[in-house]
Amino acid sequence: MRGPSVRLATARGRSASSQRWLTRQLNDPYVAAAKAEGWRSRAAFKLIGLDEKFHLLGRGKRVVDLGAAPGGWSQVAIARGAAVVVGLDLLPIDPLPGATFLQGDFNDPDMPDRLAKLLGGKADVVLSDLAPNTTGHAATDHIRILALAELALTFATEVLAPGGAFVCKLFQGGAERSLLTMMQRHFAKVRHAKPPASRKESSELYAVATGFRGA
Repeated sequence: MRGPSVRLATARGRSASSQRWLTRQLNDPYVAAAKAEGWRSRAAFKLIGLDEKFHLLGRGKRVVDLGAAPGGWSQVAIARGAAVVVGLDLLPIDPLPGATFLQGDFNDPDMPDRLAKLLGGKADVVLSDLAPNTTGHAATDHIRILALAELALTFATEVLAPGGAFVCKLFQGGAERSLLTMMQRHFAKVRHAKPPASRKESSELYAVATGFRGA
C-alpha cells in the first residue's frame, strides 16, 4: 500500500517534530485509506489486521474498547458483527451508531458493574489500544505502556466471560515478557503480532490472548 511521496508546501511556523509528523501523515497510505473508507483513524487497519489473523471479532460478540477515542476500533467491531460495543476513554468521543461511549477511567471501582449492565453480561472481547504520552526515551515509554497494559489485563479478567479474548498494545523492550507470562496464567493461548498497518519504525506490537479461563 504505497503512493507517491508528498512534501510539505511550507514549513513556516512549524517545529521540526511537527514537520516530521505532518510529512509522515501525508505519506502514510493508511491515513489516506482511512479517510477514503470512512474509518475514524488509521488504527482501524491495525485491528482489522489482527482480526484477520486471530479471528477475535464476529457476529453477536460483546466488545469493550479501552482507550476508544476517536472510535476507529469500535467502528471495526461493529462492522464485523458485534452485538454490543462499549468504548471507554478519558476523552469525549463523537457518537457512533451501534456503540455506547463512556467518558471516564476504566479503573473506577464501579466500572465493571456499569459495563455488565450495558453489555447485558460479561464481555467476549476486551480491546486495549491504550498508550501513554511518549517521552522519546525508549526505556521510560516501554515501562509506562507496560504498566497500562497490566492495568488493562487486570480489568479484562474482571469483565471477560470464560473463553473470551484480550488484546493490548505494547512496546518492544524485553520487559513485556513478564506481562505475557501473566497473561498465560489466565488464557489458554497468548501470542504477539505486529499488524501490517503498524509503522515499521515503531516499536509497538500487540499481545493477543484467547481462551480466557475465567476468574
